[in-house]
Amino acid sequence: MNSPPSSSSSSALTHSSSSSNADTPPSPSAAVCRALLRQLADAVKPLVWMLRVGDDDSAELNESALLALLNLAVKDEKSNLVDSVLIGLLFFYTLIMLETNSNSFGVFANERHASDGVGVRNKISIVEAGALEPIISFLQSQNSILQEYATASLLTLSASTINKPVIGACGAIPLLVEILRNGNAQAKVDSVKALSNLSTHSDNLDIILKTNPIPAIASLLKTCKKSSKTAEKCCALIESLAGFDEGRIALTSEEGGILAVIEVLENGCLQSREHAVGALLTLCQSDRCKYREPILREGVIPGLLELTVQGTPKSQSKAQTLLRLLRDTPYPRSEFQPDTLENIVCNIISQIDGDEQSGKAKKMLAEMVQVSMEQSLRHLQQRALVCTPTPKDLPISSCTSEVSSK
Repeated sequence: MNSPPSSSSSSALTHSSSSSNADTPPSPSAAVCRALLRQLADAVKPLVWMLRVGDDDSAELNESALLALLNLAVKDEKSNLVDSVLIGLLFFYTLIMLETNSNSFGVFANERHASDGVGVRNKISIVEAGALEPIISFLQSQNSILQEYATASLLTLSASTINKPVIGACGAIPLLVEILRNGNAQAKVDSVKALSNLSTHSDNLDIILKTNPIPAIASLLKTCKKSSKTAEKCCALIESLAGFDEGRIALTSEEGGILAVIEVLENGCLQSREHAVGALLTLCQSDRCKYREPILREGVIPGLLELTVQGTPKSQSKAQTLLRLLRDTPYPRSEFQPDTLENIVCNIISQIDGDEQSGKAKKMLAEMVQVSMEQSLRHLQQRALVCTPTPKDLPISSCTSEVSSK
């Protein structure tokens, strides 16, 4: 059996890492971190073995092994942090090498990974080493800490495109949805993020849809901060699921479901707002007559107006398209009543029940027009600065002629 890496080998690794960039030597902590990561990548299979041979009485050992694998999957060569878990990981690796009687660990110790992209490759290595079976089983554990660590591990592993179909095929998705329903607060957050990662693979999205996750997603969205990453992932999932009839029915059947999406549209980060307006637009495009009223009833107009001038280019386009679908008729107006955004909004406002909502929408329209005019003015001023030649570049007569021609 091979002996565990000695401190001298670690020093050598640190030295070689430091000498690779003589002009800007890394900090001692960064060098140590890189050295640890190079060595500890070899601990993946022993740590997975620890998970596979563990039982109900070895919860602490399983938790520690999960944390170690989680750090290996997350950390990369650019990390400047050396935390207690990484140091603990070195301890676990040494402990395994010293105390096990299995000769197979000698093989593990000789398997070296290149130093670049350690964290990325480790995500794949952890899955290839057989970690999914025990990790997925921990999702059903009565130990909430172990369940939480297992969920966090799947969140990290699901960031790899290669791992996504494998995780979905191993039966993790229904268990993640169950944690989204009944797990502790942190496990719920990690679960929805993991599901969002997995949903980008088409086969996984079909599996997610069959678990009826919308009520649990909407419940989390209602309670989380609307500008948070959690809200972004919730809306991303809802937008994807809204492409299916089952998803649309579930969202509109959930009390406060559409309202929660609209609140993200109003108060979320740029990416969240894009997902939110995308979800609402998908609803309206699928069946305008069915979903127009539920969307209008929740007061979507002010947020849409703001998004038409302050969102990402994609959000602005989607917001304008949705506004057209929300008016009394989806068809273009005649030449005597131009199909301008102002006319569209005024038409919608005239149909809104309640003075408060109507007044708020009118105020937002005025503000939107003001902002749009200011943006147009700034754009014209910038063009003028770029296009107008200076007197020293052109004769006065030429300058006058050019201004006149404009």
